[in-house]
Amino acid sequence: MDNVTTASRMQDTFVSPAFEVRGVDRSFGIARVLCDVSLVLYPGEVHALVGENGAGKSTLIKVLTGVYTPDRGHIEIDGREVHLRSPGDAQGRGITAIYQEPTLFPDLSVAENVFIGRQPRPKARPWLDRRKMRADTRALLGEVGSLIPPGRLARGLSLAEMQLVEISAAMSKDTRLLIVDEPTASLTPAEVERLFMLLRKLCSTGVSVLFIGHRLEEIYEIAQRVTVLRDGAVIVSCLLGEITEAGLIEAMVGRPGEARLTRRRASRADDVMLKIENLGRRGLFQDISFTVHAGEVVGMAGLVGAGRSEIARAAFGIDRYDTGQVMMQGRRLPPGRPDLAVEAGGAYVPEDRKAQSLADCLPVYQNISILLIRGLMKFGLVKRRQEQTIAARLFREFGVKAQSLTQSVGELSGGNQQKVVLAKWLALHPKVLILDEPTRGVDVAGKEEIHKLIDSLASEGLAILVISSDMPEILTLSDRVIVIREGRFAGELPADSSAAEVLGLSISRGKGAAGPEPLARTHHQHEHRREP
Repeated sequence: MDNVTTASRMQDTFVSPAFEVRGVDRSFGIARVLCDVSLVLYPGEVHALVGENGAGKSTLIKVLTGVYTPDRGHIEIDGREVHLRSPGDAQGRGITAIYQEPTLFPDLSVAENVFIGRQPRPKARPWLDRRKMRADTRALLGEVGSLIPPGRLARGLSLAEMQLVEISAAMSKDTRLLIVDEPTASLTPAEVERLFMLLRKLCSTGVSVLFIGHRLEEIYEIAQRVTVLRDGAVIVSCLLGEITEAGLIEAMVGRPGEARLTRRRASRADDVMLKIENLGRRGLFQDISFTVHAGEVVGMAGLVGAGRSEIARAAFGIDRYDTGQVMMQGRRLPPGRPDLAVEAGGAYVPEDRKAQSLADCLPVYQNISILLIRGLMKFGLVKRRQEQTIAARLFREFGVKAQSLTQSVGELSGGNQQKVVLAKWLALHPKVLILDEPTRGVDVAGKEEIHKLIDSLASEGLAILVISSDMPEILTLSDRVIVIREGRFAGELPADSSAAEVLGLSISRGKGAAGPEPLARTHHQHEHRREP
């Protein structure tokens, strides 16, 4: 699949392209990130853009949105060449982007975020029409099926809620091209279906949609065309009906897709590494009990908002809890003390790596070594050479793709940022590992690498708790699956369960859900704090 496949020209005969990227190159220093990239976007069509992390997708998005100027090549709108010199210039031409990582202002209300820079004002009056702004926001949120109050501050919203707010903001603009980067990563199946309905509705009005995603089943459901980037170049651009899923994977990674991971480990049932007993936090979760043994991967499944992340944060001591206890390697951990969880051999990779796990402005090597820094100090000074040596070893072991160890971690792709987070924690040689959405925003090949790493760590004796909204991932990795429904333990399933069984138990009142009515959801009332 080294030659570019030309898409069927049937549609081209009747409909002119709305947007075209022609022969675009973009380099950063000596690194050539985009190489002669061309892309055609038709009105009323969803065009999928896929590729591994680091393939150049994010750079292409930034060229289309005016963040970067191409070194060579150009962009055409309605057949005319345009020069997008800034994001404001791109927005003025009807180009709107929703990025993988939410970009809301935390101290502004939801309504203010939706209409930022476009706040309505009464005629001939200098002040804002806040009543209209809230009413319009409430209507937009209603279209995406959300009941988030327009006056609520963005700080404390879950990732799924922030994504819905950004989608609502995009719908409020005069958009001709909507770019959505991993829009479903934090949404429930019902929210994904609602999003797809909205995208189809936008397409029916002539809007072009560029859909960046890693879940191939979603791409085949929503898109009509697909373009594959690999190492900054277009490998395939065709109608989706002209390429199989296996062919798409091969185009992305340069080799045939591998078979499903085969677990080759055996847990030690007598060696309990993590024990949760009757854990509860008022309004969020209640009566949660389970164990994780050495050499075992336990999956925690449930719908987004069920309380899975809150349970993990409480178990690691990041958030306090009201009832119950947490035991790690036989040591009781007090609530609100993540430092003691680390001392007891624990490690925690959070769902939101940007806000809770990475220092974007620091180089890769400092992000990797940050938890080791105390042991690398002498007379108050860090031994930089030793720090960089350790970071370089982990950098190679985890296969992080970056220009150098000194590159800012914020410039890396999502998958490589996740590898940095894993390297940071595994540098401590933990015995208990909690992973919350470990492959969110990670491409097919990167997900495969992380799955193999998790399996290898378990085979070495680590006790691993995995939280994931990706049902195939949970079933692939786990020895057993516990299901959380509306803050309560809903039941436990063996590793050979089907996704339908897990989802069914997540939605219905399962065996473990009997008793009091489910807890009222509080939309993440607690504030997310940075991990230690």
